[in-house]
Amino acid sequence: MPLIIAIYNPVCGHGNAKLFFDEHVLPLLSKHGKIPVKVIPTERPGHAGQIIADFLEFTQGEVIVVLGSGDGTLHEIINHFSTEMLPLPIPKLHFVLVPCGTANALYSSLFPPNDQQDNTSYQLQSICSFINSAPETPLTLAISTLSSPPGAKKHPTVAVSSVLASTALHASILRDSETLRNELPGIERDRFKIAAQKNSGKWYNSYVKLLPASGAGRVQMYDPATKTFIHHLESDDNDPIVEVDGPFAYFLSTVNVDRLEPAFRITPLARAIPPVEASCDVILLRPLRDPSLSWDNADARQAFVAKLWAVLGAAYQDGTHIDLRYNNDGEIVTGGKGPTVVEYIRCGGWEWIPDEMDKDAHLLCSDGAIFQIEKGGHAVCSVATPNNNGFVVYAS
Repeated sequence: MPLIIAIYNPVCGHGNAKLFFDEHVLPLLSKHGKIPVKVIPTERPGHAGQIIADFLEFTQGEVIVVLGSGDGTLHEIINHFSTEMLPLPIPKLHFVLVPCGTANALYSSLFPPNDQQDNTSYQLQSICSFINSAPETPLTLAISTLSSPPGAKKHPTVAVSSVLASTALHASILRDSETLRNELPGIERDRFKIAAQKNSGKWYNSYVKLLPASGAGRVQMYDPATKTFIHHLESDDNDPIVEVDGPFAYFLSTVNVDRLEPAFRITPLARAIPPVEASCDVILLRPLRDPSLSWDNADARQAFVAKLWAVLGAAYQDGTHIDLRYNNDGEIVTGGKGPTVVEYIRCGGWEWIPDEMDKDAHLLCSDGAIFQIEKGGHAVCSVATPNNNGFVVYAS
């Protein structure tokens, strides 16, 4: 019989994980004979991965982890077992998620919010799936490799994501919101709002390669006219890689999720048209697709700010941003045959090669963790779903 270990992050979100475990999670597990052999709070960043690694040293067979946290703690665990040199072979890890973080992107994607459901019942859905022996869902992983410039003779940095990998605006917001943490402790949304306003006028100069998933053979793009994915117009059997020039206002890819918070469905087709193989959904926003803008200057960047917020605001309207188009005057409209405002891509990965002179284009965000791409370096993100030694969640 698999052993159960319960781990919770006492400081994530609103800091109520311990109370929720004591009042709801542990009593419900006990009622159904699913009693954890250990209940352990995390004490520092990265602690959750070490807790599980220490537990596995004295355990044989399957382990089920009841995890009370946000996406960040799960990210730390996955990276501990994906990038650390561990002495023992690692078995498949089974996760029962209890959403205690701020955004809980993975949980809210696996269990879309329901207005008719009270908050306690909503937070216990993965627990109930586990109790009822529901099927599990394997997690697809996005492996980002940050390489130094040729000749630097440094080992690449690797970051593994189960939610997102991003650059451009999203990465800048995450970086700057962290610098505001001491100034605005506990006010997560205010920090994000201030950081977003600070970065809204920036464009990010980079060159991108979009890589096809192995089964599809070509990069796929969303076509609003047919509401389906089609072969990208620049991807064919002889040359399937799509090369994309910036500047970019937004560049974000997701795996396993269609949203970054309960109402923010940034990649809605991840659930509406689920992928048939390991792949990521990518959102590109390139301002110079706007017919009213012809070059990058201060006036153009300022003029595009309102359109940027219109796109991100539409993501809060059940993901309607993916159907927006430009008319001949550069106005954003919901019909017509003009160029799409957002480029929605499904692919097997991507390469981000930032302009050496654009400091802000050298950031990469992996599930909230911020990494710096060295000047002259680049980042490659590839997607895979591990089979035997991967990570699965109770999500039915």
